[in-house]
Amino acid sequence: MFEKEKLESIRAATREYQERLEAQVKKRPERQASFATDSGIEIKTLYTPEDIADLDYERDLGFPGSYPFTRGVQPNMYRGRLWTMRQYAGFGTAEETNARFRYLLEQGQTGLSVAFDLPTQIGYDSDHPLARGEVGKVGVAIDSLEDMETLFEGIPLDKVSTSMTINAPAAVLLAMYIAVAEKQGVTPDKLNGTIQNDILKEYIARGTYIFPPGPSMRLITDIFAYCSKNVPSWNTISISGYHIREAGSTAVQEVAFTLADGIAYVQAAIDAGLNVDDFAPRLSFFFNAHLNFFEEIAKFRAARRLWARIMKERFGAKNPRSWMLRFHTQTAGCSLTAQQPMVNIMRTAFEALSAVLGGTQSLHTNSYDEALALPSDESVLIALRTQQVIGYEIGVTDTVDPLGGSYYIESLTNEIEEKAMAYIKKIDELGGAPEAIEFMQKEIKDSAYRYQMDIESGKKVVIGINKFQMAYEKPKNLLKVDPAVAERQTAKLRALKARRDNQKVKKVLSNLREAASTKENLMPLFIDAVKAYATLGEICDTLREVFGEYRQQIVF
Repeated sequence: MFEKEKLESIRAATREYQERLEAQVKKRPERQASFATDSGIEIKTLYTPEDIADLDYERDLGFPGSYPFTRGVQPNMYRGRLWTMRQYAGFGTAEETNARFRYLLEQGQTGLSVAFDLPTQIGYDSDHPLARGEVGKVGVAIDSLEDMETLFEGIPLDKVSTSMTINAPAAVLLAMYIAVAEKQGVTPDKLNGTIQNDILKEYIARGTYIFPPGPSMRLITDIFAYCSKNVPSWNTISISGYHIREAGSTAVQEVAFTLADGIAYVQAAIDAGLNVDDFAPRLSFFFNAHLNFFEEIAKFRAARRLWARIMKERFGAKNPRSWMLRFHTQTAGCSLTAQQPMVNIMRTAFEALSAVLGGTQSLHTNSYDEALALPSDESVLIALRTQQVIGYEIGVTDTVDPLGGSYYIESLTNEIEEKAMAYIKKIDELGGAPEAIEFMQKEIKDSAYRYQMDIESGKKVVIGINKFQMAYEKPKNLLKVDPAVAERQTAKLRALKARRDNQKVKKVLSNLREAASTKENLMPLFIDAVKAYATLGEICDTLREVFGEYRQQIVF
């Protein structure tokens, strides 16, 4: 980027500065022995052109909307349209969550994001013994198409973008969404949204898996193939680093392990006979926005550039949209504290700002009371208003990639990309993401341990935990899920089974069982099953009979 003579002059000036700095430090020691990002990347006192001497603008940055998309996936980014403002919501019954959805849309939210309860996430109906005590607690309970109809009652599905955080039974929930839309008179080609559908990160970091990796990958590629033809505007997967980060990974590991999972999904789809450019444009990603502000911005930029190079050079994708890493961001739940919870408002605001400066396409901001309970109406409104202040009031959306060209940001972007690529090469040597699950688990656990030790030693400051402690009053009006939700949901389930055509249900489940033993695409059979009001649990149990269940290996 600089002529040789000019660079030599800068280097000489930098050496002179460093000598003066050393003399100053001797007089006035720095406040800590060393400075580093959460990924352990050493932070210099000052960054100069020498730190990005090897940066080639066309090769490494380019223009927004152009390969390698370091500066963003759209030429004018937020000047054209702000990111989709979502609030992750779901609790209790479908009726209660529908009311929360309507409230958020009235307050200016521009997309829906559905949280499902734990039984739904692992394919059990609300009346299953293993569902006891969990129905409606961490998300909404969805047992059948009837619940899905209630969830979206009065919400036109051709007018909103919906994200569904569901993985192991993702195909079934997507089938329900398609069926609800048809009942509204909305054809599948008019649907817009995302289904998480990322099972590898469940094995690595989260745990809501059902089936072994092989059948799970088959379900994912079935969705790719079906949606490429029938639901073309739907994002068929949200390859998720969020939960990897929440489990304790560093920013570098979040990028590396997420993209390694993405490589595995692309390869699985190609192995299943799909053309890369037929499905890759609808792949999307989901990242965490954590507390180390500049590292997070650089992380998003590095991930975009790295994925573009992987898709173009490794997989030979020709469509520029196949090279784009489009992503949703959620602020870090693990950064929230129960102590002095109002401080969480500031934490969330800075995390959200890093996501915007990093070029996110969609954003969820956590609520200040989430370390204590599911968010209340008041706290979720403040979280939404946080996004709106960033979008409309403070000027950061007026120009594209405003921190692009910063010596620090560009140097940090390069270093994150280099370190993430080293991890990806290691995972390749192990045989790919499905074979490297235990390796990634071990790396995450080691990073989580180091992070916690830094907090306990005081090396890392957390306001209210290890510094600036004070007595505080817990927020009032915390949301509490009515324990009677399970009884009401079970009663609804009994009534549904009594009035549906059970012979038809038996037939569609038998058809599904037979098809699961072949290589037939299962999405049409899931749609037939949910339209017959077969329940989520019945459908997943049918697949369990054929696929079996996954048992996690314990890694120490």
